[in-house]
Amino acid sequence: MRNREKPFGEKIVTADEAVAAIGNGDCVVFSHAAGVPQEIPQALIRNKERFRDVHIYHMLCLGDGEYLSEGFEKHFRHITNFVGANSRKAIEQGRADFMPCFFFEIPYMFRRKQLPVDVAVIQITPPDVMGNCSFGVSCDYTKPAAEEARVVIAEMNENMPCVGGDNFIHISQIDYIVSCANPLPEILPSHIGSVEKAIGGYCAELIENGSTLQLGIGAIPDAVLMSLTDKKDLGIHTEMFTDGVIDLVEKGVINGSKKTLHPRKHIATFLMGSKRLYDFVNNNNTVELYPVDYVNNPYVIMQNADMVSINSCIEVDLMGQVVSECIGSRQFSGAGGQVDYVRGAMLSQGGKSIMAMPSTAAKGTVSRIVPFLAHGAAVTTSRNDVDYVVTEYGIAHLKAKTLKERAKSLISIAHPDFRAELIEEFNERFAQ
Repeated sequence: MRNREKPFGEKIVTADEAVAAIGNGDCVVFSHAAGVPQEIPQALIRNKERFRDVHIYHMLCLGDGEYLSEGFEKHFRHITNFVGANSRKAIEQGRADFMPCFFFEIPYMFRRKQLPVDVAVIQITPPDVMGNCSFGVSCDYTKPAAEEARVVIAEMNENMPCVGGDNFIHISQIDYIVSCANPLPEILPSHIGSVEKAIGGYCAELIENGSTLQLGIGAIPDAVLMSLTDKKDLGIHTEMFTDGVIDLVEKGVINGSKKTLHPRKHIATFLMGSKRLYDFVNNNNTVELYPVDYVNNPYVIMQNADMVSINSCIEVDLMGQVVSECIGSRQFSGAGGQVDYVRGAMLSQGGKSIMAMPSTAAKGTVSRIVPFLAHGAAVTTSRNDVDYVVTEYGIAHLKAKTLKERAKSLISIAHPDFRAELIEEFNERFAQ
């Protein structure tokens, strides 16, 4: 009898028993972000001497990420398309690998065997009366991985909120179950200072009543949300959302009533925040998660009229090229869903795309608006795609502008301390 055909009770094993299904050279996919498995990684570490060259695809690694530590590299090889605090050092030291791609492409890579899935390690809720388990806060690539895997190992977590949408797996599709009651990783709201408040205010000027929003995580998205209290009938179609959305939902500002796709539903592909967020989404029929190849597909995003995407970046040059994932040649994060939403918003009727960033970095010593990109930096959003750029000094609209017009607009929102050198470069290029 195949393991999936066994009765529910016979599938329940310890984490150490479950990892015996993983073979040397296998490609293992861990569920994403706050849905990160917690029992299986520890079992892999305890049994590390049994494993050689196990490749672990894992996008944003929350938790301790111990398998990324020095000394584990002959056992486990981390592969990711988004670098976080836990994986940055391993990638810089060559003990892990970065794979450039758009977030929405990952499920296609699974299906085409470009990124094969031997074992999917997921987190789920306990089953309902029909035997369906929710993937909880991580649908994204997690559900597609479970659909493609040879073996599915599930941590059945009593603390995982049940979130609807296309976000369920039937118990019959699972091979091994590890019961647990672990708290989810929490991301607390960021500090919002005067710079972020100013940026939030300028972004709010570009958002009209009835718009559908894509927002990320951090102080700037939270500042934008704080600036929207006087708006009406906003909607959410986003890669992910955090606690900041809850206040506007409770005030009725975000209600989805004007959405042209999934009206009155808050759509995302994963969720990450505090326990307040996890409690808010639990059995909340207005919140729905779908796989990332749907939610982040530009041709799905564009079906939301008046779509507004808001993303952050590291630097922008005078042509409008946007770097969001590198500091020079150093891979700092990843493209995530930025380009997915930039393009989806620009295809939307009435859509807008916003790049929002402080004008400086490194405590004011470095301008984020630069004459030339740092040596080795990779462009995330091309100059052909960029629409609006916002700093605490204002708004630069670049779409349908010449290179000269773009440079002039960007200099106007740069920090005053750096405008002279930018003007000098402007004059060399354009003052003829």
